[in-house]
Amino acid sequence: MTQSTGVHRDELLSAARTAVGDELRSLTYFTEESVDQLYLRNDLDRTADLVGFAESERHGFHAQALYANTQLGNYRFTVRVFDNGYLTRVIANGHGIWVTTDSMEMDRFEELASALAAILRSFDPV
Repeated sequence: MTQSTGVHRDELLSAARTAVGDELRSLTYFTEESVDQLYLRNDLDRTADLVGFAESERHGFHAQALYANTQLGNYRFTVRVFDNGYLTRVIANGHGIWVTTDSMEMDRFEELASALAAILRSFDPV
């Protein structure tokens, strides 16, 4: 676990739990070099390929640069939709987090992303 996640683990988990409640499935922090699962709900298997997921989600670091200075505005977050739930990715200052949830109302994703981005922005820049 990196120093940033060790210091901010409870804060990230609290923000995610506040935004999505019992629908929270997992919470995983990542950078270009590392990946740390911070939370996994008890009823889920620990068989996810975190390294594979992180490889995919790291594309978000590049996406931030691609979308910069476009008429769309700044990149904020990504939501991926699956049969059994959602994955939300948030990136700030070279730090990223993805959260998996059960199905829930779409407006809750913006609340989730806002809360987590504020915490990630408080991390030391990479």
